[in-house]
Amino acid sequence: MTATVHALPSARTKPVRSFELTMRSDPARPDRYGILVQETYGRDRAGALARKIAVAPAAQISHVLEHVVAAVRASGYRPTVLGPQRRDPITLDEAAGVRLALALLATAPLTRGDRIRTVAGGIAAMSVEETYYWYALCVGPRSSAARRAIRALLSDA
Repeated sequence: MTATVHALPSARTKPVRSFELTMRSDPARPDRYGILVQETYGRDRAGALARKIAVAPAAQISHVLEHVVAAVRASGYRPTVLGPQRRDPITLDEAAGVRLALALLATAPLTRGDRIRTVAGGIAAMSVEETYYWYALCVGPRSSAARRAIRALLSDA
């Protein structure tokens, strides 16, 4: 009997699941931008399937900008890649994309800036395992209940 050895994929290959961050300029004010976060599946960009996860308008970006910058830095980019003039999407690492998507999903319906920052800060303080758990709940079949639950858990009010 011979043992079969399976080769692991190279560390330089793109993972099957990743996230893309796309800038969306505000038509009323060209110096402001919103963002779109998509979850992508596939090794090459041409054949990848994409699912829209979260959209943050320009008004929300000012409250979660530090979390957007943290995701971009964790993915190996400089914060200067962010801006309304950027047209190409930024590929985020899976863990950074999960954390950013969760922050945007949880804060989407909020309007008070202090509450947005509190909830997003709570998500930033979570462990990687916690973010994956809550992300799975927030995009699952009972997503609205999960989003309400994470907001209640992390907010002061």
